[in-house]
Amino acid sequence: MAASSQLCSKLSPMNAEHLSQLRRLDAAHLLHPFTDHTDMHRAGTHVMETGSGCTVTDETGRPLLDALAGLWCVNVGYGRREIADAVHRQMLGLCYYPSFFNTTTEPTILLADKIAAHAPAGLTKVFFSNSGSEANETALKLIRAYNKLRGRHAKTKILTRTFAYHGVTIATTSMTGLPGCVDPFDLPLPGFLQVPGPHPYGTGSSMSADEYGNWCLQETERVIDTEGADTIAALFAEPVQGAGGVIAPPPGHLRQLRELCRRHDILFVADEVITGFGRLGDWFASSLWDLKPDMITMAKGITSGYAPLGATMPSDTIAEVLSGAGYLAHGFTYSGHPLSTAAGLANLGILENERLIERVRDDIGPYFQNKLHALATHPATGEIRGEALIGAIDLLPKGGRAALKTPPVLGATAAALARSEGVIVRGIRDLIAVAPPLVITREEVDFLFAAIARVMDRIAEV
Repeated sequence: MAASSQLCSKLSPMNAEHLSQLRRLDAAHLLHPFTDHTDMHRAGTHVMETGSGCTVTDETGRPLLDALAGLWCVNVGYGRREIADAVHRQMLGLCYYPSFFNTTTEPTILLADKIAAHAPAGLTKVFFSNSGSEANETALKLIRAYNKLRGRHAKTKILTRTFAYHGVTIATTSMTGLPGCVDPFDLPLPGFLQVPGPHPYGTGSSMSADEYGNWCLQETERVIDTEGADTIAALFAEPVQGAGGVIAPPPGHLRQLRELCRRHDILFVADEVITGFGRLGDWFASSLWDLKPDMITMAKGITSGYAPLGATMPSDTIAEVLSGAGYLAHGFTYSGHPLSTAAGLANLGILENERLIERVRDDIGPYFQNKLHALATHPATGEIRGEALIGAIDLLPKGGRAALKTPPVLGATAAALARSEGVIVRGIRDLIAVAPPLVITREEVDFLFAAIARVMDRIAEV
């Protein structure tokens, strides 16, 4: 069925009594992540029922084009039987066994091998965890251990950038550069420092992207000089800053940032939780942009969200030091869980067999960007940013930037309007972000941006 006609039809809605019971139970017992519970329960929890391809169906029976791929992660789309079958086979054969104590399982070994085959040169070792937060937490611990083994005990401080998102553990929240994530928990911890991210629009700067990027590099070096390079262990950077507003760097900026780190013996960590596994038209942004990181962290697209899984890849140089030191006292009960790694193997097989990454690079990514940037002259557009199959539109009300409110409201308003138009986008501050499954069709892209244009027509009148 054509995407546009499919999205205009309804399936059977959930039984009203059952939905009411679910909402009562939800209000009584479930704490949701990143949710205003008072606001949510006033209207009632939104319950998703089914998913297929790029579409999910909610409790009303209405299909919605999921232009956020769940949470930046369902790269191969919903309802992939290959992944379900792989997990089912593994569950029947060996549902669980840990990777502790000199033991592991077959899919965990095979997935590590598969990831290493697609990773940038010099990174061949994989440490599995359960999420992007845990992947970054693992990176922090491995970095501390590495510097201790080198006798560099003072190198403990961590640099991240404004608008960064690196997770929600105590330490990774301390790396996150979003006040809404940090302030409610009285963070960051000592030793976590912010340097500016390359987002001139977000700071109201009149500089060009290149000028602002160069200023960011100068400010980062100033912080390094002030703190002392001998006290700084690493800098973490998302190649495209996702939750911060889809902030893509100027060409060459990240390589310059990595070289700055190299000059000061500071490890450069690429947080590829969002950008890994095809979203930018390559297996990793680190390969696409020749970043040569000392570590990569990943999650989300590693299983397309079908099962929880994260991973940290230290460079072979770091891994050799850690492996040669004896007992590595770090890990999680579910590190390398065989059901998750079986899902990961099947997911990466789909990416390979259907050449989805090449499709993003050569076909659907450029088409998506053309449709996105066609809205550049819309009166509700402040700025448009994007790379391949990820994008954002900063929104403006009728009165322009001077009429924007504090706290920001347009993102949430636009996301709600988009749902009424049959599409799911993410509202962040005064912007909307989109990152659909890699399997999205051109017809679905057309449907998406036609809906977004109608939303922006309404925003322009706010």
